Amino acid sequence: MPVFDPAEEKTEQATPRKLEDAAKRGQFAQSAEVQTVFVLMAGLMAVSFMGREIWQTLAITVAQALGHLHDIPLSEGMMQGYAVGGALLFAKIVGPIVIAVMLGALLAGGMQSRFNTASEALTPNWERLDPVAGMKRVFSMQSAAPTALAGLKLVFVVALTYSVVKEVLSDPIFYTSVNAERIAEFLAESSFKICLRVGVLMIFIAIADYGYQFWKTNRDLMMTKEELKEEFKHTEGNPRVKAQQRRRRTLVTLRQQLMEVAQADVVVTNPTHLAIALRYDRKTMRAPRIVAKGARENALRIREMAAQHGVPILENKPLARLMYRYGRVGAEIPAQLYAAVAEILAWVYRTNRYRYYAEQMETRT
Repeated sequence: MPVFDPAEEKTEQATPRKLEDAAKRGQFAQSAEVQTVFVLMAGLMAVSFMGREIWQTLAITVAQALGHLHDIPLSEGMMQGYAVGGALLFAKIVGPIVIAVMLGALLAGGMQSRFNTASEALTPNWERLDPVAGMKRVFSMQSAAPTALAGLKLVFVVALTYSVVKEVLSDPIFYTSVNAERIAEFLAESSFKICLRVGVLMIFIAIADYGYQFWKTNRDLMMTKEELKEEFKHTEGNPRVKAQQRRRRTLVTLRQQLMEVAQADVVVTNPTHLAIALRYDRKTMRAPRIVAKGARENALRIREMAAQHGVPILENKPLARLMYRYGRVGAEIPAQLYAAVAEILAWVYRTNRYRYYAEQMETRT
């Protein structure tokens, strides 16, 4: 009997990287109902705006053709011209509707994919052309649920449009004599009413279906804790390696700071927890600079280095805390501490005159 492992359970939300990879494969929330709504609405809008012009063009063309049947010349060359003219007329009548429908379909697809191209999904997959696999998909349990939903949607559409269809069938136009223009107008109005009702119903169906697809896609893309750790290692690097690199950089930085302590003028301490080394050269520096600072063990190393090179060590808890918190190594001390540091440096210069006089003489020579 297999043992259930909680680590293999998908409980974590997908990371941005996994969502991006899934989008490249075309695995994102998409609903065919959204596509249907946009196509239907685009077609209805095109018909509502261009319907009258299309009808007038068609009526004029038919009237001209029927009125001149007796004197229309028929020859091989003329038949070719008639075919080209008919094709152009068909394009003029149907073209605006086809373009509107295509734009609606592109807009629906772009909105669902956030206008990102699924590059991997566009690559040819010859397995999709396998007829055996296709028949298995058609008659599988996975296709049974969409088929049942399609039947349910058909029931809703019939129930919503039944009253309109009944009203259309009871119209007096079916048992009275009317002209062709009235018949065309009646067909256009009836079709528009039915399509509009179907469109409103499809909007609600599309919203519900897209919500379900969004939830299903996010559920399918969820990750286990182990997958999350592995992806974090690939994207951010191994935490252990990064920790070692940080420790290595810290050691290199501390080594450089300890070398600067030998040239410092004074080390201010807390007395044991903090140590800050200061240096000030009137000729090259506008204000004293912090050449090294450390806490606990690093502070002990700074004090030991200062003692080896004869750098004065002065205890000043408030000043040490402020410089450690707000000062940066290699930068000047904060302006608010100028006065306090100036007093310390003045005391250091008075009590260590011989040391600084010797340094000046070495610099001159």
